[in-house]
Amino acid sequence: MPGFFEALANLPEPKPRKLFVTVDGVEHEVTYDKKMWALRYNEEELMIKDGEIVLKPKPKPKTQYSVLKEAKKGYVFQDDDIHWPTGIIEGGKAWLIEQE
Repeated sequence: MPGFFEALANLPEPKPRKLFVTVDGVEHEVTYDKKMWALRYNEEELMIKDGEIVLKPKPKPKTQYSVLKEAKKGYVFQDDDIHWPTGIIEGGKAWLIEQE
């Protein structure tokens, strides 16, 4: 095997591989760790903020709940107990949906 080690020593250095992540339709060159992190998430979940690739904030759930309020037409309660409605009158109270 004459010349094998000399040929091995004369091999050119391997070129570093360039890695890209597509965010908002634009490709960005990233490190290996950032590429592995980005592969865990979908492309639609990423955004650029201050020149850095980050996750988009999750939307807060909006809860709806009913609240007993004065209304044009609503219930009248016996002894102000909401479990005993006695009739429907003008200016009574009604369960209205309120959003957070």
